[in-house]
Amino acid sequence: MALQSLIRREVSMITHLVKSRSISATSQILAKSEPPDPELKDASEVLLDPEEIKHRKHLQEFITVDQPMDITAISGVPEEHIKTRRVRIFVPTKNAMQSGTNNTLLWKMEFETRERWENPLMGWASSGDPLSNINIDFSSKEDAISFCDKNGWEWFVEEPQKPTPKKKSYGANFSWNKKTRVSTK
Repeated sequence: MALQSLIRREVSMITHLVKSRSISATSQILAKSEPPDPELKDASEVLLDPEEIKHRKHLQEFITVDQPMDITAISGVPEEHIKTRRVRIFVPTKNAMQSGTNNTLLWKMEFETRERWENPLMGWASSGDPLSNINIDFSSKEDAISFCDKNGWEWFVEEPQKPTPKKKSYGANFSWNKKTRVSTK
């Protein structure tokens, strides 16, 4: 009797699983075959003219300019400081101290010097040039060139000169027949 009730319970569980699996499989098939709901659009967009829709779409895009950017007209810098100035773009040389190659990886921009004089009262160096003391650092040569082009300055680049190391021998410092040894007397 207990065995029969156990068998009935197992059979009912199996039939229940089979029915639920078949129902879920058919519902999945039906769900896939149903067409998606249409998108709801705003009434103001539907009633717009096609030209107006195209115009709004263009307003959301980026503006592209075919000419290079020139800010000289809006920068407020006098024209004599824009048209008559040359800018030198260079990499500074290595410091003679023991600091290694620090600050030699950046490109600098420097204006050519103009009138300078010594102040007769205090002996200070004076200048009437507001751009002479401006030094700007850039991470690359191209950044410095584009900055000069944007501001309308004429520029030239001084390429860094890499020194070629000479071959030396440590033993030559102690050679008896070379003039490398210096007498202390």
